[in-house]
Amino acid sequence: MQARPLLGALALVVLGLLAWELRWVLLVLFGAVVLAVALDVPITFLRRRLRLNRPTALMLVLAVLLVAGTWLGGLLLPELMEQIQQFTQLVPRLTQRLAQLISSLPGLSNWEKQLMEGFSLERLQPLGGQLLGMAGGAANSTVQVLLMALLAVLFALDPRSHQGLVLAATPSFYRPRMQTLLQECREALGGWLAGMTLSAVVVFLTTWAGLSLLKVPLALLSALVCGLLTFVPTIGPTAATVLPVAVALLVSPAKMAQVLVMRLIVQNVEAFLITPLLLSRTVNLLPTVALISQLCLGALLGLPGLLLALPLVVVLQVLGEEVLVKDVMDTWQKP
Repeated sequence: MQARPLLGALALVVLGLLAWELRWVLLVLFGAVVLAVALDVPITFLRRRLRLNRPTALMLVLAVLLVAGTWLGGLLLPELMEQIQQFTQLVPRLTQRLAQLISSLPGLSNWEKQLMEGFSLERLQPLGGQLLGMAGGAANSTVQVLLMALLAVLFALDPRSHQGLVLAATPSFYRPRMQTLLQECREALGGWLAGMTLSAVVVFLTTWAGLSLLKVPLALLSALVCGLLTFVPTIGPTAATVLPVAVALLVSPAKMAQVLVMRLIVQNVEAFLITPLLLSRTVNLLPTVALISQLCLGALLGLPGLLLALPLVVVLQVLGEEVLVKDVMDTWQKP
């Protein structure tokens, strides 16, 4: 009898080590589940409205996404590519402007000199190897994204069979409860994805309109970055503000202040009005929990972990409330 706790602890350690070794596989798998849920939301809507079977609804959703992506690409991509080229040309001017601004600040006049002294040929020699490593990482990330998309389509095509695999690995007495948990996780994750997508679209459009009215260069590129980083709450909007503010600095300090005020207004309206309104019926994440999860997974898994931190927390919050609180804590009786 005394050996059972030891064997259980050893099994947990082995499972933890195995999960860490397979962390990228598990990350791709979870990302595919998130994408599959994103596809399942419009599929379920079409099936209810048009009485379509799942394969037909999936093909229709993919066709609409392809047509919409092609149309938006043809509409926005030429201007976006032009603005990316303009941004690469503005980078030297931006660095010079920042250097001038820093040198004019008291106490930081020697900062630029110390920075230039810190660079040497020996320190720049590993740059080629770092660039090759970044190229390899980009290729690896591309393969992971393609594999994630393929798995998502397969999951969305036949979710019941994949849910059956999870139920088969569950003890028979807990299978009805597990089926309920899977459905609640799907609803919470689908609601979160739908709400964040609408929020990102609103941020993109309002930021684009605001920057265009202020006549700030690279308005489309800056608005696209702000919209995409809305999916990374707490950290993303703050990081996204850097690009439009930096570009506005090239025009004038007054323009930079105007852009900063505009972004603060949009960011606060999105954080305290739009997102809570859209997510009021799905899931409510505490800002501290969201930030800690992003920092932890970002430190462990890099950018992919940072992007998937919030969907994972949504699922874990549902499991924690239903399993840990209701099934364990609420039924725990004093001996």
